[in-house]
Amino acid sequence: MKLKVLLPTRILMDEEVSKIVAEGEDGSFGILPRHVDFVSALVPGILSFVSGGQEEFLAVDGGILVKCGSEVLVSTQEALRSMELGELERLVEEKFQTVEDHEKKSRSALAKLETDFVRRFLEWQKNG
Repeated sequence: MKLKVLLPTRILMDEEVSKIVAEGEDGSFGILPRHVDFVSALVPGILSFVSGGQEEFLAVDGGILVKCGSEVLVSTQEALRSMELGELERLVEEKFQTVEDHEKKSRSALAKLETDFVRRFLEWQKNG
């Protein structure tokens, strides 16, 4: 079956796989090539798949999985891929740190804008 992982800005992977294990809201489930078609909401976690006889892993930030015929589509906001769980854990930690740093900078910029707006508004009221 073909596993295609779609991110908002790119296609992370589009490969033939023989098995997929993912985690939905009701627990983990497996998909083999002749599995019935279905749709599942994914929770943030690990999606594993077997490609070329090797098990690989994706850390996914939730999303939707659609199994239709021989194609499995996964749509998610963010996903990281690795052949080893230890490496995947390191990648996820780095990504979280990067996101946290961006969020801190965004909050700081927003606070400066709010302060500047209030200061200018008060000056306008004082002069008006």
